[in-house]
Amino acid sequence: MTSMPTISFAKFAAPKKGTAIVLVTEGGSLSAAAGACDPGMAFSRAFPVAEFSGKSGSSVEVLAPEGSPLDRLVAVGAGKTGELNEYSWLKLGGAVAAQLRKAVDVTVVAELADAEVSATDAANLAAGILLRSYAFEKYKTRKDDGNGKEATPAKPAKITIQCADPTGAKKAFANAQAVVDGVVLARDLVNEPANVLGPVEFATQAKELEKLGVKVEVLTEKEMKKLGMGALLGVAQGSVRPPRLVVMQWSGGKAKDKPVAFVGKGVVFDSGGVSIKPASGMEDMKGDMGGAAAVTGLMHALAARKAKVNAVGIIGCVENMVDGNAQRPGDIVTSMSGQTIEVLNTDAEGRLVLADALWYCNDRFEPKFMIDLATLTGAIMVALGQNYAGLFSNNDELAGNLSTAGQASQERVWRMPLGTEYDKLIDSKNADMKNIGGRYGGSITAAQFLQRFVKDTPWAHLDIAGTAMGAQANEINQSWGSGFGVRLLDQLVRDHYEG
Repeated sequence: MTSMPTISFAKFAAPKKGTAIVLVTEGGSLSAAAGACDPGMAFSRAFPVAEFSGKSGSSVEVLAPEGSPLDRLVAVGAGKTGELNEYSWLKLGGAVAAQLRKAVDVTVVAELADAEVSATDAANLAAGILLRSYAFEKYKTRKDDGNGKEATPAKPAKITIQCADPTGAKKAFANAQAVVDGVVLARDLVNEPANVLGPVEFATQAKELEKLGVKVEVLTEKEMKKLGMGALLGVAQGSVRPPRLVVMQWSGGKAKDKPVAFVGKGVVFDSGGVSIKPASGMEDMKGDMGGAAAVTGLMHALAARKAKVNAVGIIGCVENMVDGNAQRPGDIVTSMSGQTIEVLNTDAEGRLVLADALWYCNDRFEPKFMIDLATLTGAIMVALGQNYAGLFSNNDELAGNLSTAGQASQERVWRMPLGTEYDKLIDSKNADMKNIGGRYGGSITAAQFLQRFVKDTPWAHLDIAGTAMGAQANEINQSWGSGFGVRLLDQLVRDHYEG
């Protein structure tokens, strides 16, 4: 990834160099602190010429403003005052980051003429700047300046956010940055090529969370075989890279409190196995571990902000490859639960991994609830596109809390049905169940399959195939790997489950 900007907070004072960025609400005027950045009143001429009214995401720029020592003066629209919320400030931070360009010294005046800007608002503004600034450029050894010449590497910007309560903003930003760092970790994991990030390497990355106080265990193939994880191991047997099951525990709540649990599909590359995928677009299957990436990023966020909750994160890391030892369509495997599965399609492998991971999680930790995340089906993209993740749940309260958290974080979910009529589609003549249910309702039958491994524990399944990778760029994400799920689940825990 690129070097991220450094951010600090300070009291209001007219900047003396570099770039100044001010905020203006729709139909509003410059605040006093913003006006101090524009002694020559350059904006008074620029606003009408640019037809700038403060609409959300709009901007106007003045270069070398008259009567000012600044290089650039930028106004960014904050939108309507009454519509400003937590996500609005993240988006506004993203709009600010879009105006940084090659600036090194940047002052952002977090003051509005017609609305109060709290310390939390300033912190969310800063978080939005960082989220938008992310780019995965780890493997670029040469950058073109657009004229066929090698560009000079840009220095990371030093951003000072001026606000009414810089001490409070700094404190609030510590928590916000913990979540940002979790999102960045998830994005990095999804963006990494599969030749670099295999199951073993993924487990090694997860072990790094021990520095934050997370207890991390890594189960090897031998240990999983002893536990009877035939469903997960069946997926892994076609790859020369051995599987891993990673168990992450954060103990921030009371000792006797049951943990909340998150389970992620970690298929580091999915060729489809013997039921091989088409060549076109197969390169995107390096991101088929987006669920595991989100769980790892979430555990980072919870630990880094010292969340007052007991949380478990479990990720099943495997590679699904074509090989003489790969499982075949028609094979029957025995899951950890003892239930048998007829594998009719080896490309429906994520549910096999999750079946054993969910059962293990439930059996060992007896959690308050379980939420699994998986880039599970293309069918969910047919149903919902790439703006919502599919939500399936056996518990209305958990589903409702997830929907509310989705609206607040704008990592939105849409509840899909479950029912016995769908369940019948995965009954098998030769085993307890089969791993596909036919052409129709593919995302639903996949969820019905998973439900057979959760008993009566409150559970939700998030199908993030359309949102974790290749989703549309927005104000706070310009990356192929979005890190979807980290902010959603952190919001869920913050709002409903912290002591």
